Amino acid sequence: MTRSIKILFLLGVITFMSSKVSSQISVSYYSSSLSKIGLSYNFSGKVWSELRLYSNTVADDLTPELVLCYNFVNKDKYNIYAGVGVVANYYNGLIVPIGIQFTPFEKFNNFSLHIELQPTFDTEHSTIMQSSWGLRYKF
Repeated sequence: MTRSIKILFLLGVITFMSSKVSSQISVSYYSSSLSKIGLSYNFSGKVWSELRLYSNTVADDLTPELVLCYNFVNKDKYNIYAGVGVVANYYNGLIVPIGIQFTPFEKFNNFSLHIELQPTFDTEHSTIMQSSWGLRYKF
């Protein structure tokens, strides 16, 4: 994937997401040896999408992930989700995020914590099993 194609892809996703700005936008951070930052959009109470960027890479190795997730369990204090997506550049292939997102503080409903397990089926390398914990803030 050439650099100009990557930039166009990212601009397209950001433009699409920004045209739908509402309270369903959230930002997240995934802490692990492969830390990521994310920008997500909730289409409904069950379906959401997220653009994630690996945060511990140099600009030439900017690695985006695009995932579509479904909340199988959707309670007031927690959600259990699974999804499917793609990753490109440093890793290339299919990803399957599985996680739980919970809101531990009653007064801060927009703030949540999450734990995620993500198999990455890289087409150029072996399968990578990523696990992370993180923070999410919903606007």
